[in-house]
Amino acid sequence: MPSFDVVSKLDQHEITNAIDQANRELTSRFDFKDSNARLEQAKNKVTLFAPTDFQLKQVDEIFRNKLAKRQVDVRTLDYKKMEISLSEARQEVEIKEGIDQDLAKKIVKLIKDGNLKVQAAIQGDHVRVTGKKRDDLQEVMALLREVKLNMPLQFENFRD
Repeated sequence: MPSFDVVSKLDQHEITNAIDQANRELTSRFDFKDSNARLEQAKNKVTLFAPTDFQLKQVDEIFRNKLAKRQVDVRTLDYKKMEISLSEARQEVEIKEGIDQDLAKKIVKLIKDGNLKVQAAIQGDHVRVTGKKRDDLQEVMALLREVKLNMPLQFENFRD
């Protein structure tokens, strides 16, 4: 029976490269000279540092541009509250990976409301879709591509 998995994965190497490129650009830009503006990565979190909140927004824009150039979807970024002190502004950005339970339930509901002859099952951080015909599975893929969700989705493990 044909099946495929709906997942949300990121290339961690591309994220690391984007952070390195953004840090390199921050050290070479004139408006950030000697300002100690930087990005630091820890597991699935990136912390943005800058002297002021205005410069922090510029650091964020540089970071987003570098991610976009490397084909990393910026919808995976979850911004925390900005912390401003006298000498420094900082903001944590969580990088979301995988499909959480709420989104998985929403995907399953969308598939069931589509009245297609397929079954969808939540399996951890991905959703497995099975059906009798390959065409039905391709219709599900088209349906999920059309719907605007707050996470980028990929389809993998397609089996006949």
